[in-house]
Amino acid sequence: MGEAVAVLLWAAFEVAFVFTGKFVVLALSFGRWRGERISSKEGCIYGPAGALSFKREGQRVITANGLLFVGVLFYVLLAFVLFWVSSWF
Repeated sequence: MGEAVAVLLWAAFEVAFVFTGKFVVLALSFGRWRGERISSKEGCIYGPAGALSFKREGQRVITANGLLFVGVLFYVLLAFVLFWVSSWF
């Protein structure tokens, strides 16, 4: 029972990290880069094996693994910034 809850919890966090990564990539690149659609296998078809991004039709596409990485990095940096700001008070 505990393992099933852990799997469901990790799946929920993974979805949150991927969508956060997608919004961060769009915001920081001003729309020039885009995230891979989660349901598509675009990265498997057009990108090299294990790539975090690839170019397709002149536009940089960040794979689902790349979006996950960006999302986790965003929350880690957010935690550091919040900890740093809270140390002022």
